[in-house]
Amino acid sequence: MRISTSLIYGTGLNTINSQQSDLLHLYQQIGSGQKMVTPADDPLAASQAINISQSQALNARYASNRAVANQNLGTEETALSSLGNLLVSVRTSLVQAGNGTLSDADRATLADTLKSAQQTMLGLANTTDGNGQYVFSGSQGGLAAYGQVPVDPSDLTKGYTYQYGGDSLQRNIQASQTRQIAGSDVGSDVFQRAQPGTLAYTSEQTAQGAGSTAVVSQPAVTDPAANQGARYGFSVAFSKDPVSGALQYQVTTTDYVTDAGAVPPPTGTVVGPQVAWTAGQPTIDLGNGTSLSVSGDPAEGDAFTVKPMKDSSTDVNVFNTLSGLITALQQPAQGDPQSAASMRNMLNTAMQKLSTNYDNVLTVRASVGSRMNELTALDDTGTQNNLGYTKTLSGLEDLDYYDASMKLSLRQMALQGAASAFQTIQGLSLFNMNK
Repeated sequence: MRISTSLIYGTGLNTINSQQSDLLHLYQQIGSGQKMVTPADDPLAASQAINISQSQALNARYASNRAVANQNLGTEETALSSLGNLLVSVRTSLVQAGNGTLSDADRATLADTLKSAQQTMLGLANTTDGNGQYVFSGSQGGLAAYGQVPVDPSDLTKGYTYQYGGDSLQRNIQASQTRQIAGSDVGSDVFQRAQPGTLAYTSEQTAQGAGSTAVVSQPAVTDPAANQGARYGFSVAFSKDPVSGALQYQVTTTDYVTDAGAVPPPTGTVVGPQVAWTAGQPTIDLGNGTSLSVSGDPAEGDAFTVKPMKDSSTDVNVFNTLSGLITALQQPAQGDPQSAASMRNMLNTAMQKLSTNYDNVLTVRASVGSRMNELTALDDTGTQNNLGYTKTLSGLEDLDYYDASMKLSLRQMALQGAASAFQTIQGLSLFNMNK
């Protein structure tokens, strides 16, 4: 075989270039610390690394979402804690307002205290998060949760009512691949809802007859089986027997069948018989396992309603309850038994509603705490997942420096050998072989 000089040089050059290329590749691996300089180094590992990197990025995104949810729920929990303390203070003031020794001036001072509490409560209802979004406005974060609305826009002297300005949609946050967690609660479920599942009733005076001093307390359930889970509502009306002129009362029962807001509406109303009133009678048997305590002396024209707290027609809006209280405490009652009885009924009704408002706030706080605990558990899982992703990526991408160092030494020796061989071969010649 005839070997030309150009073949010798070409072969030597290619060999040296190949060794230099392999050596450069090792330099790049050692310099970057990565096993795969290009996907061609290990196509399967490269594709696996891409998938794991994407999963790790999603895991980091979920962690950021959970941090936002934790911050929002922390803001809400702080507001609910302050709201609970404020409701305790208001209920204490109501107990004080029921003291018969207070003067009209004393009650007016308490009314001012309740006004201040109402405004503080309104500020809590309109709490904003770190982004300026209203926490209790549902999905309408740009709108204040509660505001004043005139009862009659054409006559502002009729006062104001407080209305919810948001919607009923919660702002859910994707906390993991399969779990969404509400980052806040709807204001109407916090400030104007009875505690879910409550069987409590509220009593309210709807009309007062001349000379009446009757005061009713919170209804009592004497037979839970007959009551059927606060299924019924009642109204009591006092009148005089047209023949004897004796005082009598009549109980009307409404069957609500289901919980608040459910369909169908009440199925029926039963008007009971006229029952003679006995002076000093302590209770009225409303039927269906429910009774109503009465103190003082009723009169013709008195009317009371007894409704389940869970019924949708029962107004448990805490702001409107306070507005009614403030108005009642500002009315003169000193030395007037009838006015004092009316105010006492108003206080009792407010106490019943504020009690269920307080229980509801505790329920919502418990829900917030449960969600925060779940976020903590998801954070722990996310941390473990991230460690797993990092370990797997390290196995696919990270360079084994001991192995690379050995290969580098071998490549250097190979390059030096190739260069020495080429130098030796290119020095051979027919003219100097016999010298």
